[in-house]
Amino acid sequence: MSIPQSRRLQEHLALSAYVKLMRAANAARNFASRSLGDTGVTLTQFAVLEALYHLGPMSLSDIAQKVLTTGGNLTMVVGNLEKQGLAKRQACPEDRRMLIVVLTAKGKSLIRKVFPQHAAAIAEFLDALSPAEQARLGELCRKLGKQQRPPSAQPGRL
Repeated sequence: MSIPQSRRLQEHLALSAYVKLMRAANAARNFASRSLGDTGVTLTQFAVLEALYHLGPMSLSDIAQKVLTTGGNLTMVVGNLEKQGLAKRQACPEDRRMLIVVLTAKGKSLIRKVFPQHAAAIAEFLDALSPAEQARLGELCRKLGKQQRPPSAQPGRL
């Protein structure tokens, strides 16, 4: 049984949009990484520092959700931040069984210095779009990001 023409066109359009979205996301990630250049931190380390700076101390699982990484990767990232003296793990005051991650004075100093430069670099990257286009892109990305249903479970489909 062949796939109807309209379905093939729909899939072609979706795949084309997906490839463009992934290329744009990779370009943004590469640009953001380069903007951190000589700071001594990776993009994921920066994301952790920024989350802790703006949101305060958090558990590893909360940080993982905020910075969109896995718990295993985050354990390594936080370990490296500790080695650099930028963050530390400590017992949660409300529940001593739980560990939270907090910024050190050195970490706060670094993020205060680096965040404005990084924000300016991101603004520069997105300057290719008008403010209205940036707002629309944000809306579209949020719409896609909120979609959490599994792929169609139709026979013959991956």
